Amino acid sequence: MDYLAPLLGHLSLSAKVFFTGKSCQVGLLDGSANVGHLHLVKSGSVTIEVRGERVSHIDRPTVIFFPRPCHHTLIPGETGVELVCATVDLGLAEGGPLAVYLPELVSIPTADMPAIAATLDLLFAEAFSTEIGRQAALDRMMEYFIIHVLRHLIGQGKLSGGVLAAMTDQRLRHAINAMHDRPAHPWTLEELAEVSRMSRARFAANFRNLVGITPLDYLTNWRLSVARGQLRQGRPLKSVARSVGYQSSEALSRVFAKKVGQTPFEWMRDQRNDDSSPVEQHKDAAAT
Repeated sequence: MDYLAPLLGHLSLSAKVFFTGKSCQVGLLDGSANVGHLHLVKSGSVTIEVRGERVSHIDRPTVIFFPRPCHHTLIPGETGVELVCATVDLGLAEGGPLAVYLPELVSIPTADMPAIAATLDLLFAEAFSTEIGRQAALDRMMEYFIIHVLRHLIGQGKLSGGVLAAMTDQRLRHAINAMHDRPAHPWTLEELAEVSRMSRARFAANFRNLVGITPLDYLTNWRLSVARGQLRQGRPLKSVARSVGYQSSEALSRVFAKKVGQTPFEWMRDQRNDDSSPVEQHKDAAAT
């Protein structure tokens, strides 16, 4: 079963390439932006600093991925670095599990991902071309590339916790898929345990050990993630409430305010303000 599909279908995944060239310095000035960054190193070397601390030195083609907002800097080596840089939105504003549970920094040599070789060649060819429609093509290709990165992380078992790690468990994934596929269903712990073919106690313990929260807390978080995504699409609150298992807009609003700290209307107002104002600054520096 494709357990990434519900995550990608209900929550936003978008990328915008903002730099292609010989060097790049990215400063995320504060934590208010709901986007991460992905840097594809094509050639050269670069040092990664996170919040002013050196964390890695890259000297071969590599994927550098920050799934969430993170103040970081790329410092090119003496001969510079050729790379493609993009902002990445994994649905953090909606509380999406993809953004929440991935590591802060993912670094993968492209040689370790042979399945993406053809995609990477196409992406680099487009990045350094001057064809019409280049920006739109790059953004869509980067989104496709990110799905390859997620496949790699899951397939290689490189996620030690969170819902993506739990999805590699053949029994827990049945319950998680059920919640993802049917957020409006009035799931109980007993039902979810039965779906996973485990006892209630064992299911609850295994789920919490891997995901970090109880199954019903995860269900609530997932419902609110789906609800936020639908609200951003302009759906009426009453319709959203029914689609995620609440009998009324008031019931959803109470849970929303408790978990998110704002009413749905307050949250939407802030989202509109965030969407209409610049929240990041990028500095593109020429190689020395």
